[in-house]
Amino acid sequence: MSTKAATKLRRAADIARVAADPFGWSELRPGLGTAVDELLAGNDVVAVMPTGYGTSAVYKIAGALLEGLTVVVSPLIALQADQVAGIRARPDAPNAVAVNSSQSDKANAAAWQQLADGEAEYVFLSPEQLARDEIVERLAELNVSLFVVDEAHCVSAWGHDFRPDYLRLRDAIGAISRTSPRPAVLALTATGSAPVREEIIERLGLQDPVLLIHGYDRANIRLDVVRHVEEADKRRAVIDEVVDLHGPGLVYVATRRATEEFAAELAERGLRAAAYHAGLSAKLRKQTHEQFHADEFDVVVATSAFGMGIDKPNVRFVVHAAITESLDSYYQEVGRCGRDGQPAQATLHYRPEDLGLRKFFASGRPKTGHLERVLTALQAADRPVSAQQLGDAVQLPGRSVGEAVNLLLEAGALSQRDAGLRAVKGVKVEDAVQAAIEAAEQRERIDESRIAMMRLYAETLGCRRTFLLGYFGEAPTVRQLRHMLLRYRVRGARAGGGWRRRSFRCIRGR
Repeated sequence: MSTKAATKLRRAADIARVAADPFGWSELRPGLGTAVDELLAGNDVVAVMPTGYGTSAVYKIAGALLEGLTVVVSPLIALQADQVAGIRARPDAPNAVAVNSSQSDKANAAAWQQLADGEAEYVFLSPEQLARDEIVERLAELNVSLFVVDEAHCVSAWGHDFRPDYLRLRDAIGAISRTSPRPAVLALTATGSAPVREEIIERLGLQDPVLLIHGYDRANIRLDVVRHVEEADKRRAVIDEVVDLHGPGLVYVATRRATEEFAAELAERGLRAAAYHAGLSAKLRKQTHEQFHADEFDVVVATSAFGMGIDKPNVRFVVHAAITESLDSYYQEVGRCGRDGQPAQATLHYRPEDLGLRKFFASGRPKTGHLERVLTALQAADRPVSAQQLGDAVQLPGRSVGEAVNLLLEAGALSQRDAGLRAVKGVKVEDAVQAAIEAAEQRERIDESRIAMMRLYAETLGCRRTFLLGYFGEAPTVRQLRHMLLRYRVRGARAGGGWRRRSFRCIRGR
């Protein structure tokens, strides 16, 4: 046996041992063990796996086996708290801490002390924390062996949840590497279509990464699309379907107002229904989350704000009353049902006109004058300026300021640190504005491509499961292909409801 093969066998044995004890996994899902093995070999990894697939096992096991600190960048403080609690619940696992704005200065100081003393091997941080120079400097003083970027699609303009703070993670990785060997980098995403993957690799500065795509064939989820002509008929069909389905379940709609209206109609039909959107108080949003997890609601009607952090195994259906802005976000929302492996239903209620509405919301280029005013104001200030101060100075609506700032950040004309926004010295206003306009044009082309892909999914006459696997780049196995050999079932018209269901789907297992 070669030395390389013997080393790989030893790593496999170590992975199985640590998975079982301290973490309690007798078996890992396909791809997870491979990801750990590649990280232990010093390789960067992009893991494209759906939410609920158990990807946290990768960095937990790898972090326990590697000498040094594991840094996990996670966008939601609630998710950080859950992961820290999950690790601490295993008595023999290495300790984990979090550093974030929700904790007191004393708690954060204690966390840093544990890291410095070697009493903790995992630290959870938000991308905003990594924008602070002092945070990066403190990490550089520690031996970081693994750098994990959760929700890595946030670094991509193609991604449905782009966040400028993610753009600075590449610099943070570089700064950490100046004083010690470069850590292996693990990028985790549940929405990694080909353009997203390419941008993740480029913007995080990954070095010849290993790409692993697993878990997108959710055979227990039935995928249906119901096409409508009239909006009123579509609305009635959504209500009828949800009433007939057995919950708990989710209904996704486009607007805050629609959450309230649909929830009220479902309640009138006898369901325990709640509305959820970003305009609710933090207390009420948290309460709705908790009640949904406790099975106190039959259905939650929500905008896309009801997203990260939903890990409820027995969701039986996800019904979309409005088409999403991308196939990535659609399948991520669909993936919230059937996590227990039992049959689940995913239905998209669709009118071709809905795509035109999506295009309207997605379109619109920034005004040149707004870009010039924002950049000129920051150049004149010649110091870090908060978003509130900037808005007051340029006297523009907050949304316009935010759009201009994001584009100027992407164009490299601005920098952002914890002290605020600052103009990059030596950048000409006209050059920066042109670069920002080009970035906006690129986003417009991306939006058009997303909408076109959603149309293809909604109107395909082929197997939607095969369509999704192809979109996310997961090659079907021989067994899956056997089940998906061009055998379709057409369900006829539903009488009396004023709507028509046409579902072309693979008949599996025949």
